[in-house]
Amino acid sequence: MNVTTQQLAELLIGIARSQQAVIDAIDAQKPGFKATYLTPALDSVAKIRSTNRAPSLQEFPARVLSQCQSRGGPNLEQVMKDLEALLSGQVAVPDAVAPVTLRAAAAAAARAVPAPVSPAPAAASPAAASADDNDLDMTKL
Repeated sequence: MNVTTQQLAELLIGIARSQQAVIDAIDAQKPGFKATYLTPALDSVAKIRSTNRAPSLQEFPARVLSQCQSRGGPNLEQVMKDLEALLSGQVAVPDAVAPVTLRAAAAAAARAVPAPVSPAPAAASPAAASADDNDLDMTKL
């Protein structure tokens, strides 16, 4: 029997959803369980915060379960794409991590280059300022 990537992805999502049902039942009995106990443990197992290393196939089910924690749930096409990359050995940086890395690099570059100094805007007359005190139009200077 040959299992396709789509079938395997659907199976992983189904397992993660049934695990999510158990988690929701526990959280209903003990409010705060997910935020206090589950999320830190799941992040540790999924190694979501480890940006300097490639994700492995062992961490993938925990990553799918962590996607079930969100409102939208896991996306079948994205799970298939990630699974195919892991099975083929073509490991890429996860989409959720890449923007954070890029923002950190952009922030470091911005700190290295001083921002140009712009001239201060001319002060408005007090009469004009009092007339416009309740005006929330931010396009006017």
